[in-house]
Amino acid sequence: MQRWRGLEDIPQDWGRSVVTIGSYDGVHRGHQLIIGRAVATARELGVPSVVVTFDPHPSEVVRPGSHPPILAPYDRRAELMAVLGVDALLILPFTAEFSQLSPADFIVKVLVDKLHARAVIEGPNFRFGHRAAGNVDFLRELGSTYDYVVEVVDLVERGEAGGGVPFSSTLARKLVAEGDMDGAAEILGRPHRVEGVVVRGAQRGRELGYPTANVETAPHTAIPADGVYAGWLTAAGERMPAAISVGTNVQFDATERTVEAYAIDRIGLDLYGMHVAVDFLAYVRGMAKFESLDGLLEAIADDVKRARMLTDAYDLSR
Repeated sequence: MQRWRGLEDIPQDWGRSVVTIGSYDGVHRGHQLIIGRAVATARELGVPSVVVTFDPHPSEVVRPGSHPPILAPYDRRAELMAVLGVDALLILPFTAEFSQLSPADFIVKVLVDKLHARAVIEGPNFRFGHRAAGNVDFLRELGSTYDYVVEVVDLVERGEAGGGVPFSSTLARKLVAEGDMDGAAEILGRPHRVEGVVVRGAQRGRELGYPTANVETAPHTAIPADGVYAGWLTAAGERMPAAISVGTNVQFDATERTVEAYAIDRIGLDLYGMHVAVDFLAYVRGMAKFESLDGLLEAIADDVKRARMLTDAYDLSR
C-alpha cells in the first residue's frame, strides 16, 4: 500500500481512483464496511482505491483542546487498511488554513485535481469542508459536474455493546474508557491495542518477581480504565500472553498513571527503548491497595493465573 502525506506526495501521473474520506480512527467494523466497499468498487472498475484521512484530528484545529482519545495511531491504521486491500493512504495535514476550504474547493483540490476520483464511497453522516458544511448530497450534486459517482454505505450493522447503537469510534472510546474490553472488541473487530516505547519505571515489579514493561504512550492515546487486564504484549514481532496493569499503583502511593505489562513466564526480557504493542483482551479486577506485601503477591499470582487462562482460551485466528 502506498502512503502519502500531503497532496504534493501524490504521483503526478496518478490516474482515476475510488476514494473514501474520513478520520477512520480505529478502523472499526463500521469503517470496514465503507472501506471494504471502496476496495470492492475499485476492483470492479479496475482502478486503485484511496483512503483520505487527516492529521491531527480536525476537532483539535477547529476546537483546540478537544482532541478525542486515539484508538489507533496512523501506522496502525495503515496496517489495518492494507489488510482490507486499500491501495493508497493519503494523510492530509489538517491546518487552520485547510479548515477554511469550502466544500466545493475541497472537492476540486483533493478529489478532482489530485485523486481524479471516479467514485466516492462514504457513510450517511459524512461531513466535510469549512464548518462541515458539505454532506453526501452536495458531494453527489457536484459529481455530475466533475464526472464521479457517489455511493453511500448504510451502516446497518449493530452490536450488543452500547445497547445496540451503530458501530462508531465514539462508542468504542466510551467502552475503552469504561474498561469494557469485550464491548470495545465487538466494535473494533479485535482487542483494543495501545502502543508505545518501553521506559524505565520504579522497577517494583522486578523486585516482586514480576518484571513489567512500562509503556510510554503517545499523547491522546485511548487508555482503558484503571485496573488489571489479560492480554498480550507484542515486541519485535513476538506476541506474548500478559497480565497488564493500568493506573497509579495505589499500593505504593504513586501518582503517575502508567500502562505496565508482565509477559507471563518470560524471563530475562530486555525491552527498554523498544516500541511495543499491548492488546487488551479482558478486564480482570479493579485497582486495590492491600494490607500486606503477601496480600499483594497473592493477588498478582491470581491475576497472572487468570490472564493465562483467558489468553489460552482465546482463538488468535479470530
